[in-house]
Amino acid sequence: MNDLLDDTALAAHLARCAGNILLQVRDSGMFTGAAGTKERFAKALGKAGDATANQFLVHALGCQRPDDGLLSEESKDTQERLTKSRVWIVDPVDGTREYGEKRADWAVHIALAIDGAATVGAVALPGVGNGTLVITSDKPVDRAAHTGAPRLVVSRTRPAREAVSLAERLGGELVAMGSAGAKAMAIVQGQAEIYLHSGGQYEWDSCAPVAVAAAQGLHCSRIDGSPLVYNQADTYLPDLLICLPQFADAALAHVRDIHAQS
Repeated sequence: MNDLLDDTALAAHLARCAGNILLQVRDSGMFTGAAGTKERFAKALGKAGDATANQFLVHALGCQRPDDGLLSEESKDTQERLTKSRVWIVDPVDGTREYGEKRADWAVHIALAIDGAATVGAVALPGVGNGTLVITSDKPVDRAAHTGAPRLVVSRTRPAREAVSLAERLGGELVAMGSAGAKAMAIVQGQAEIYLHSGGQYEWDSCAPVAVAAAQGLHCSRIDGSPLVYNQADTYLPDLLICLPQFADAALAHVRDIHAQS
């Protein structure tokens, strides 16, 4: 590994390495216990994975891109990044609960925002298959064809009310899933058609998925249709729409209708 690798290759390598680290932590045997302790051990695993992967990513990016800014969910934020044109935005474990529960629907997000735009992205899905799946913004994905009613991915625990009512309006199907990265990559891979989220997120939750999805020609925006802008002083970015372009107008119009009635 050296700094001659381009940004996308670096993002992919970091996502894959962090994913492997997380699998090693998960499979270490240190986070299992007697009956009745499952929740406690799941939380401990999530914390250990987050901290370990974050340390790797912070130090690796510090070596490979020392002049760039960095925003990570698991590191103290500083205002220095606001002076940078290039800022890496990372989420070491997107879907900490799913990771802690040893589910498959969690992800690693590595993104590079340039002048506020999600430009380069890599999303690793280490819990899927043999743990090597990394989807990047520079390689086209063969999207599985689907001719039936649209499928909408939603949170397992807090599905967005706009998504639930949109599914009813379109005669669509709700598909419950864990992390934001897993949901977004479900759209990219053709496992669903619409991801509409309104329950609160931060920049690290969406930057890498948006970079990847936009590169695949998908619609990516806020749910009011405005652009997603990154490397802001306030990192809260509460809503997101990623979908096939043919569903964008209907989804945005539905959100306007819902909000006008409330």
